[in-house]
Amino acid sequence: MKQKCNLLMKQISSSQLNLTLKPVKYWTKFVEPIEQEAKIQIENIRKLPIVHKHIAVMPDVHLGKGATVGTVIPTKSAIIPAAVGVDIGCGMCAVKTNLNANQLKSLSSIRKIIEDTVPHGRSNNGKKDVDEGAFRTNDLPDENIYIWNSELKSGFNKIISSGIGKKYINDIESANHINHLGTLGTGNHFIEICIDQYNDVWIMLHSGSRGIGNTIGRIFIELAKEDMLKNVGNLPDDKDLAYLREGTKLFDAYWHAVKWAQEYASKNREIMMKRIINNLRNSNEISDKNFKTDLMVVNCHHNYVEREVHFDEEMFITRKGAVSAKRGEYGIIPGSMGARSYIVKGKGNPESFCSCSHGAGRKMSRNEAKKQFSKKDVMEQTKDVECRKDEGIIDEIPSAYKSIDDVMNSQEDLVEIVYTLKQIICVKG
Repeated sequence: MKQKCNLLMKQISSSQLNLTLKPVKYWTKFVEPIEQEAKIQIENIRKLPIVHKHIAVMPDVHLGKGATVGTVIPTKSAIIPAAVGVDIGCGMCAVKTNLNANQLKSLSSIRKIIEDTVPHGRSNNGKKDVDEGAFRTNDLPDENIYIWNSELKSGFNKIISSGIGKKYINDIESANHINHLGTLGTGNHFIEICIDQYNDVWIMLHSGSRGIGNTIGRIFIELAKEDMLKNVGNLPDDKDLAYLREGTKLFDAYWHAVKWAQEYASKNREIMMKRIINNLRNSNEISDKNFKTDLMVVNCHHNYVEREVHFDEEMFITRKGAVSAKRGEYGIIPGSMGARSYIVKGKGNPESFCSCSHGAGRKMSRNEAKKQFSKKDVMEQTKDVECRKDEGIIDEIPSAYKSIDDVMNSQEDLVEIVYTLKQIICVKG
């Protein structure tokens, strides 16, 4: 009888997954239409009983892995690991210098200095100690060792003692962690030298929690599915939207791991920025070797989860390709390679859960971009940027992204533009 009762409760819980559709608020006026696949993902998120108030959709919205990129998802007493994603804590860092554009000498030489400073890309399937995009274990920078031991190691040890299962723990222990500190990654991750509307020089970069964040994300996405099947008896229509319930050991393990990965991502960006600045100062390519870098510094996530208060209620806010834009808070909205980027100040719009877009957003997949464009197209669309112009970055061609002007016009009630940046050097992962 007890088993029949438990089965009935699981069936009731499963049916409740599809009872109520939460409202959706869009900031997409000038970027319509939204691709059908992204709409389907949003509809699936709306069905989840843990979603609170409404979903906010940013103008850079597009189909994502696990959940829609460009969405702000408020949840009560639960988190969806796939909505946070596998590039946990991915975000931007920008530094305003007191350099003027005419104080930069050879742009190609400066690009080479940056490429030599920061490991980037990926080789040998990302295997530890043979991947060109990571540091070798026997040649780790002293700073990596110091920051790992003083700021990250104890939190990492807590993750591997969380009891989530030997196989998963082994995967986390063997992932690149200390070896990826201070490295860029692949895909749309980049380092840029930009010029603002006053002809002043900025250093800007985009990266996240690298291999260790990816491993943590993948593991907890699977654990959420296992947990829901065991305790609810069913999965959401989109199984990737499985969630972890607050008050459980598995939720606690994820909450610690995701917060740790977000801190790792922030430190990763700080380390890269510091090394780039030091090596530029030590080069002969900058007129002023003592240039200042404390005029403005912005370091912000755009793939992350945080506990926040909105509409006088505490909730979890997952920003999947979105940036916090509280009133007076600075953020970074990069355009595609070859377009403009923006340093913005939040307006604290409560309807967006104080959020804005995280970039231009793709308008076509990487595979589609490779089919439509050529190396010649890349050269034409990046003619004013010192960067790679080979087949390896066709999927990052500016035409694969939405117009950053349309994106910004769609969110005028979310942010105020403070600085407009134009890249002159770009290093792609």
